[in-house]
Amino acid sequence: MGFRLSHLSLALSFVALALAGVAIYRNTYEAIIMNNGLLLQNVSPNFDSLESGVASILTLNNKKRNSDKYLRQQTPEACVFSAVRGVVDSAIDAETRMGASLIRLHFHDCFVDGCDGGILLDDINGTFTGEQNSPPNANSARGYEVIAQAKQNVIDTCPNISVSCADILAIAARDSVAKLGGQTYNVALGRSDARTANFSGAINQLPAPFDNLTVQIQKFSDKNFTLREMVALAGAHTVGFARCSTVCTSGNVNPAAQLQCNCSATLTDSDLQQLDTTPTMFDKVYYDNLNNNQGIMFSDQVLTGNATTAAFVTDYSNDVNVFLGDFAAAMIKMGDLPPSAGAQLEIRDVCSRVNPTSVASM
Repeated sequence: MGFRLSHLSLALSFVALALAGVAIYRNTYEAIIMNNGLLLQNVSPNFDSLESGVASILTLNNKKRNSDKYLRQQTPEACVFSAVRGVVDSAIDAETRMGASLIRLHFHDCFVDGCDGGILLDDINGTFTGEQNSPPNANSARGYEVIAQAKQNVIDTCPNISVSCADILAIAARDSVAKLGGQTYNVALGRSDARTANFSGAINQLPAPFDNLTVQIQKFSDKNFTLREMVALAGAHTVGFARCSTVCTSGNVNPAAQLQCNCSATLTDSDLQQLDTTPTMFDKVYYDNLNNNQGIMFSDQVLTGNATTAAFVTDYSNDVNVFLGDFAAAMIKMGDLPPSAGAQLEIRDVCSRVNPTSVASM
C-alpha cells in the first residue's frame, strides 16, 4: 500500500509542477507581449494543449489504478477459466468440429477410471501403453493439442496456480458446449491427474457404437447414472461427426439411417459422417432424428426401443430447454467421477506425460 501511495504522491507532485509551469509560462509570455506591444497571434503557444496533456497524465494514472484494482479482485479460478476459454474459442473458430471433439475427449477421460486425465498420457515405447491407442480412441479421439495449449496458457497467464490437466479437460468441454450454443454450467476445480492409464478399461468401460440398450444401461449404471442422465448424455451426439469407417462397419450403424458416406468405396480416416443434420449446433435435432428413425449409430437409435428411454427422447425432442438443462446437470455429475481407489495422483506439469520421476511402477 505504501509503495502505491508513494507513486501516487509522485504523480500528483508532477502534475502540480506541470500546472505551475504552465501558469508561469503563460504569465511570462503575456508580460513579454504587453511590454513589447507585440501582437503574435500566429505564434501563440497552445496553453490548452499543455493543460490537456497534464489532464491525460491524470487519466492514465487513474486507468492504471483501476487496472490494478481489477487484477487484485480477479480470483485464481477466474484467471484459469479465462486462459482455457481463450484457447478453446480460438480452436473452435479455426475448426468448428473441434468443439465436439473436446466434449468427447472429456467424456472418454471420465468414463475410464474417473476424471483423471489418463487419456492424455502418451505411450512410451516398450514401457507404457495408455488409452490413446485403445480401439475406442485410436484414430478417433482428438483435441490433445488444444488441451496442451490451454495448459501452457494457464501456466503463462496464471503463475503460481496449480491446475490439473483433468480440470482443463472439464473446462474445455464446458466451454465447447457453450460455444456451440448449449447451456453453460459450473465447473469446480480440484481434480488430480493419474500417473497411469487403462488401455483395456477404455475397451470395457466406454459405451460403444454397437452396444445394445442393455449393455449401455449397465455401463452407465456402473458410473451411477440414471436412465434419464444416460439419454441426456447421449445428446452430445447433437454435435460432431463419426468416421465413415466406423459407421460403415456392420453392427455400428442404424440400418435405416441415410448416410453421406459411400460405404462401397475405399475409406480413409478423413471421410466423415455427421451425427445429426445440424452437426455444428448444440440443439435437439439429434432427438428429432431418433424419433424419425434417423439416428446414425446403432447405439443411438436403440434408445427409442424401450418405453422409458423413448419417453426421455420425446421429452427432449419436444423442449430443447429441458434437454439443455438435463445435459448440463449430467455433465457436472460426470465431471465429478473420482479416480480409481488407490490411484497414484499428481498435478502434471505437461499433460502428455507424468512428472519427471520413475514410471517403472506404471
